[in-house]
Amino acid sequence: MMAIEPVALEFNGVRLEPLRLEHVDGLRLAAADGQLWNLRVTSVPEPHRTQAYVHTALETKDRLPFAVIDASSGDVIGTTSYHDILPAIDRVEIGYTWYAKAAQRSHVNTSCKLLLLSHAFDTLGCAVVGFRTDNFNYASQAAIERLGAKKDGVIRHHAPRRDGTVRDTVMYSIVRGEWHEVKSHLHYQLTRHAGT
Repeated sequence: MMAIEPVALEFNGVRLEPLRLEHVDGLRLAAADGQLWNLRVTSVPEPHRTQAYVHTALETKDRLPFAVIDASSGDVIGTTSYHDILPAIDRVEIGYTWYAKAAQRSHVNTSCKLLLLSHAFDTLGCAVVGFRTDNFNYASQAAIERLGAKKDGVIRHHAPRRDGTVRDTVMYSIVRGEWHEVKSHLHYQLTRHAGT
């Protein structure tokens, strides 16, 4: 049975630190880069709700949140989490992920996912890592599929959005037997990105 503890991870200029209240101001600035809270299909907090967002992340029982840090500057550029942690079946999900607009379409997301997937499969011994997203968040679905995750299906009428509507949730996963190929693919993507 896996045991998930807070840990700092670093790779390719990106550092993941266990989320703390000290990260609130940096997260507020990251969210302001692109006014990300205005996107209907994300969970990015409005500036005045950033502290409450961090409190909720820290207090949620089956969630381990991280601040995403630019290792060279020390700036907070986003956040991500392990969540829906099920030690009895060696399952974890990766989500609650968002980045400042300046960090999007860069090496950051692939690097973060490589860190989290490597830790989940190679250190924690997970059997499966899941992902979920809003059925209308096509950018997120494409990003998850680029990782090599397989679509498991759609849970209808599953979770409330900030605007009061209820979303369908698209579920994805990577199982342990796929991890070696996925890891090779992610390294390949980063090599190609570095060459552009």
